[in-house]
Amino acid sequence: MKSRVVYLGIGVLIGLGGLGFAGPPLVCFPFETNGQPSLPWGGSAWHDSSPSYDTAKLATDTLNLLGSDVSVLARMETLRRAGIYAAQDPKAGGELLGALKTRVKKSGDPRTVSYALFDLGYFADTYRQASRAKRTPEPHQIDGYSLVAKALEGKADPEMHFAAALMTLEPKYKREHERHLEEAASGAKEGSLLARNLVSHFQWRGKDLQTLRASIK
Repeated sequence: MKSRVVYLGIGVLIGLGGLGFAGPPLVCFPFETNGQPSLPWGGSAWHDSSPSYDTAKLATDTLNLLGSDVSVLARMETLRRAGIYAAQDPKAGGELLGALKTRVKKSGDPRTVSYALFDLGYFADTYRQASRAKRTPEPHQIDGYSLVAKALEGKADPEMHFAAALMTLEPKYKREHERHLEEAASGAKEGSLLARNLVSHFQWRGKDLQTLRASIK
């Protein structure tokens, strides 16, 4: 692997030739969604949550934004915002976590189950990272990545692999990280929304999609 990745509690330091970035990868870097609906936000910065948003509605609002017709990239941004709100209001975070667990149990067809597993797993890890960033107690013991890996079983979804690549930015997941990044990059079309997100979130691997693909072993 041409990059060096070190996970340090509440953040990630990524280095390549002296270039570095810091911050929890699921929290500190917003996703480009072409304006698809998401939770209310207060500004353009990653932490600019809306001070007027009623977090008592977090579970209901979030689930309403996670329909089966919603893209994975839009789900990632909604769950990123939800994780930040949850870290600010642990009661609301617990309610959303419980609602997502119930959704998994009640899911029927394979597509619904896959999204339900993804949403629970991705939110679990995002909520954990947001809580660490605020230096608040560990909110749960759920292994989010294992749920997303299960959602991906037998499924060719490059956007979901992109999510899994971000979730595995830790040395213990080196092999899994490269596999997910390769699946995401090979499935992305030049100039697509996924390609733009890949390059912006893995910019130390390459300045464009072609260079990023070449960096993967």
